[in-house]
Amino acid sequence: MGDLIKLLLEELPAEAVLTDPDVTASYANDMASFCAAGAPAVVVLPRTVDQVRHVMRTATALRVPVVPQGARTGLSGAANAVDGCVVLSLVKMDRILEIDPVERIAVVEPGVVNAVLSRAVAEQGLYYPPDPSSWEQCTIGGNIGTASGGLCCVKYGVTAEYVLGLDVVLADGRLLTTGRRTAKGVAGYDLTRLFVGSEGSLGVVVRAVLALKPAPPRRLALAAEFPSVAAACEAVRQIMARGHAPSLLELMDATSVRAVNSFARMGLPESTEALLMAAFDTPDPTADLAAVARLCTAAGATEVVPAEDEAESDLLLQARRTALPALETLRPATMIDDVCVPRSNLAAMLEGTAAIAREHDLTIGVVAHAGDGNTHPVVCFDPADPDEARRARESFDAIMALGLELGGTITGEHGVGLLKKEWLEREAGPVAMEVQRGIKAVLDPLGVLNPGKVLDG
Repeated sequence: MGDLIKLLLEELPAEAVLTDPDVTASYANDMASFCAAGAPAVVVLPRTVDQVRHVMRTATALRVPVVPQGARTGLSGAANAVDGCVVLSLVKMDRILEIDPVERIAVVEPGVVNAVLSRAVAEQGLYYPPDPSSWEQCTIGGNIGTASGGLCCVKYGVTAEYVLGLDVVLADGRLLTTGRRTAKGVAGYDLTRLFVGSEGSLGVVVRAVLALKPAPPRRLALAAEFPSVAAACEAVRQIMARGHAPSLLELMDATSVRAVNSFARMGLPESTEALLMAAFDTPDPTADLAAVARLCTAAGATEVVPAEDEAESDLLLQARRTALPALETLRPATMIDDVCVPRSNLAAMLEGTAAIAREHDLTIGVVAHAGDGNTHPVVCFDPADPDEARRARESFDAIMALGLELGGTITGEHGVGLLKKEWLEREAGPVAMEVQRGIKAVLDPLGVLNPGKVLDG
């Protein structure tokens, strides 16, 4: 380790190279359960592209693994350290380099926090739509690494659709520029998309050119109470089939609603079996909400409550954002799944998840980005109870198997990381896996970048 530290300090200041084991241990893992984490040899906190390049050249020369990290809010183990690695934390590279209202782009470093960027562009009448639930903590680099989504994806799409270009430091320290700043561009292979969602296993993102949209009109929301998840999911089907374009369409099951009430005293209707929230940021959101309210009533809603203003709308949406922390209070630990299915199979996914919870004698609350079929079953368990921990892991796998059976995917926005890599081949198939391993071999022939994540080996 002495040679590693000595070489790193040749181009990094001492305060950017952390070696105290008590400190480095705090960088060992993200927020995923059931994912092994090793002990880093060192944590580095670069502030410049040249410093990142030096780290990668040094690691390659010494054959030392490197684990890139953002804010470590991820839920797949993709940011977990491996024994003896360099943890490359990019949180100090947090500058917004440019906001251009004419080109509608922002140029940012990877450590910029999502919410900070969103507020900065809003000051210029612009909008950066991707908004993961952890948007107050998560970084743009982490969002790019996991191809994250958020509550507004049903209308605006996921992170990948907003990344126009990247600067990426490759495993050997070379700097690769991909993509463009222009509204259009189809020159060569789309290397930008290749790196989005690669979880730091192909290169280290050090700069991103992001597309922006004009700020939308004010958003209004409604909440609809249903006697069953099947009825709520039928409302979702009808809303989408009739051509509506909600900026948010979220579902909470009864377990989630009761957890939020207990946690935050928000007064949500506890008699409901499913609570559907819809929001519109159209020129006339009141009319859109009225149309959706009629569809909800026709699908069996027992009550539909539209918000009177933005403040009430924000309160409803805060209830949805509170769901995950609320569910975390039910048991000492949680596993948050991320299965996305076709909208037409959303009811089967939720009903099947409830059956899995009963079969494994566990509490599993479900929140869902219902408008795009992305479900988040939250398995609540006590890791100190070996039997309960076993049942939790088995239920998690059963939920992924159900998602694949229903024509879905094992991950809609959290990524593969460690947690789901055994399932990737089941979904992708042998030919796709061969191609992916080939890409990894070209860009990282020594396997130093985030080893063991996404792919085996």
